Amino acid sequence: MAQKNGLEVRGHEKKVSSILGGVAATYLVLCFLAPLLMPTDSVPELSGRANAIDYAFESSWGNKDHGEGGKVGHDQSQHGGSFAWSELNPLWAITYGFGDLNCHQKHERSWEINGNQMPVCARDIGIFLGFSIGCLIFGLRGFNRWTVRDTFLSVFPDDSMRKVYEKDIRLPLMFFIMGLGLVPMGIDGFTQLLLDSYESNNPLRLVTGAGAGLVGGLWFSSAFSARPKFFDGADGVELPAGSKLVVK
Repeated sequence: MAQKNGLEVRGHEKKVSSILGGVAATYLVLCFLAPLLMPTDSVPELSGRANAIDYAFESSWGNKDHGEGGKVGHDQSQHGGSFAWSELNPLWAITYGFGDLNCHQKHERSWEINGNQMPVCARDIGIFLGFSIGCLIFGLRGFNRWTVRDTFLSVFPDDSMRKVYEKDIRLPLMFFIMGLGLVPMGIDGFTQLLLDSYESNNPLRLVTGAGAGLVGGLWFSSAFSARPKFFDGADGVELPAGSKLVVK
């Protein structure tokens, strides 16, 4: 943990987790508020492409007819008509615009509120939820311990990490924990992509997304909090089991 004159200092860790978690949590709340407060049936059934802007204007890609049953897109005219988030008020436009850019917004993988499709799919809702929780956990328990791996593992009680440090399996453990969060989402998503016979469901997408978001929030909070400059030297880093960092 970072120390100054023997006193624990966690201001940097709290600041990092507050910023990262605050941004994710704010957008998560907006994903619910926007469709709830907009007029009923303002947002039709959408079906776009990930990492592309499909519904910014009336003439955008998503508002055209692309045929039914394809991997991406559909006949928008048959799913409630066109939609252009640039015509919304600035706050709702940012909310749906960010979703348009980052999410495929497939209606069958998304929820509706007040007759309006949410800005992102169920899996992305889970990711933002899990990311917010991961940042919160780090903000409450995490310490800057010079390296990302040691900072990541600082959220666990030192006593439970004793064997890990004695055997020096810190990096494998961090990767294992990351895998526990990311692998289920990867399996669910890629199986759905590769096998036409398999279709996930929104509750499963939410859960797997939340797991990935949780470890993502922990990792990003750790990565931005691990700062050697807060120590006089590697000897000042306190680790479980009396371990010491060795700077090569």
